[in-house]
Amino acid sequence: MTESHPSNVTPEPSADEPQLPSRGSGRRRVAWIASTALALVAALVVGLVLSNTGSSNGSDGSKTVTIGVTDASQPYWKTYTDLAKKQLGVNVKIVNFSDYSQPNPALKEGQLDLNEFQHIQYLANYNVTAHDDLQPIGATAVYPLPLYSVKYHTPSALPNGAQVAIPNDAINEARGLLVLQSAGLLTLKAGGTAFSTTADIVTHKVGVTTLDASQTADALLNGSVAAAIVNNNYATSAKLSNSQAIFQDNPSSPSAAPYVNIFVARKADVNNPLYLKLAALYHDPAIENGVQAANGGTAVFRDVPPAELQSELATVEQQAAAAQQ
Repeated sequence: MTESHPSNVTPEPSADEPQLPSRGSGRRRVAWIASTALALVAALVVGLVLSNTGSSNGSDGSKTVTIGVTDASQPYWKTYTDLAKKQLGVNVKIVNFSDYSQPNPALKEGQLDLNEFQHIQYLANYNVTAHDDLQPIGATAVYPLPLYSVKYHTPSALPNGAQVAIPNDAINEARGLLVLQSAGLLTLKAGGTAFSTTADIVTHKVGVTTLDASQTADALLNGSVAAAIVNNNYATSAKLSNSQAIFQDNPSSPSAAPYVNIFVARKADVNNPLYLKLAALYHDPAIENGVQAANGGTAVFRDVPPAELQSELATVEQQAAAAQQ
């Protein structure tokens, strides 16, 4: 979903963590992907015509690999395709999707060879609800999720009972709660998971208000809350400064592992040497510099072995399955 990744409210989103639609009144609204995926598979087969998609050989014998993304307009993808041709001798075709729900079904159906738009938690949720087995083959970056305040400078300075806003979508609610737990503002049942909700709060110093991700910055700026978890793209739009970020999750901590953004392949292709090289190419300095330029320097790059990513995915899939029960 992101982040890298864009918001779900703009046609050409900025690079930020993926976000799911709002949870609504249900406790575990993760099954929405299943019906969406079925509808989109039909739509992709009938209406989404991607010329020359999938692996193919050109007239000159060169290989073409198709990668689905949600931010194709970012200049670093041009750098990426140029380097892939120069260093690996492969033609990379970047296919843009304006909706997070599309790239995984497109990969499953063979419209794509790889995709790069989501983190492990999003993929786990998709696999469980859509009964799929797509797999991560390379890590890109983690985008820390900050806690902002315009009045207080540290989490400990927040008064007892102060209200803190967090996003209410199925991805960012859990992550926001984990951030607040790391900041010492609450504790979660069994230490929390990538699918925790406010119902899992055991103890708390502050009150938690859940809002649409697009509204948390406004609530902070109009004084409705003392602090707020704000996604990178909305923080930029609201002109929140780095100095107003009083805490953020540690990208190297175990709790951040589900939020590592990834290159994803079909299970049959997890050991494809070319695909593994294409995933590793993302860490070329020229590309990483472009990613930082697009994200205001917020990306924290991660180089994690594919087997470790796949093990983390299996763990988070178990959490996703438990969340549906």
